Amino acid sequence: MDCARRIGVLLAALITATAHAETYSSRPVTMVVGFPPGGPTDAVARILASGMQAPLGQPVVIENITGAGGTIATARVVHANPDGYTIGIGNWTSHVGSPAIFDIQYDVLKDLQPIALVAAAPLWIIGKNDLPAHSVAELVSWLRSHPSSVSFATVGAGSGAHICGLYFAQKLGLHFQFVPYRGAGPIIQDMIAGHIDLSCLDTSSTIADVEAGKFKAFVIMSEKRTSQSPETPTMAETGAPGASVSFWHGLWATSGTPQAVVDRLAAAVNGALADPQVRKRLEAVGQVIAPREDQTPAALASFHKAEIDKWWPLVRAAGIKSD
Repeated sequence: MDCARRIGVLLAALITATAHAETYSSRPVTMVVGFPPGGPTDAVARILASGMQAPLGQPVVIENITGAGGTIATARVVHANPDGYTIGIGNWTSHVGSPAIFDIQYDVLKDLQPIALVAAAPLWIIGKNDLPAHSVAELVSWLRSHPSSVSFATVGAGSGAHICGLYFAQKLGLHFQFVPYRGAGPIIQDMIAGHIDLSCLDTSSTIADVEAGKFKAFVIMSEKRTSQSPETPTMAETGAPGASVSFWHGLWATSGTPQAVVDRLAAAVNGALADPQVRKRLEAVGQVIAPREDQTPAALASFHKAEIDKWWPLVRAAGIKSD
């Protein structure tokens, strides 16, 4: 390609990007969710979408596309037009765990454009009521006396619950029989019924049942105790500092989306997360809203890469395969 033609192509691209930025947003935006309606990611998505509507001046429509640990929905965003009208909300499972074990046809870091980190819910180790342990110290002692015979429920291979269980076991020298389930709901039902010993789920979906005494919470996988259950100790307090896991949510667009459009979307997220009503609704479903400085494309890009660097070696060393 000669110099004049190359300059012409670059100018055309610049004009197109500028036009996108000037007209964005002129129609509804679709937010793709890789998990079923009613779950924690869907709840966060719907609250965030409602808060982004006013800053964007357009409705934000939820599209649930389930399967393969959220990777099918992510692929939908990867292959969308890079115009900012199709965005995806993802979490630890869809953007860290699942890409490590499923045969995906995209690069989860290179083929997506980060917009903002949204919120996170701590994970904690929960157990059925008739376990003989009443504290994390008693639980660890009991687990060590029952090697490899304890059932630990997961939301499928490579899910946050699975990795949390592996991490907990690795840090404390334990062994479990991992049992895959299709979702948190069935795990909770079986734990209440006493059919499963342990699991690691987010506080937002289990706090009500813990407070109702339907099962026990032993330890929270976060750096600090949570305001939801301040009496539950952290992993650091068990002698495993730095052992933290959270079920976080972020927002991405298609790679190649014009920067001005990305900035507009990030500003809409910032506006939504600053709204007192949006914050109240997110906190009501157990979410800890990301600090303002983390609600940027650069912060999400850095955080996402750090999570992959931290967790992929553990997933691959454990030889986890897709169900």
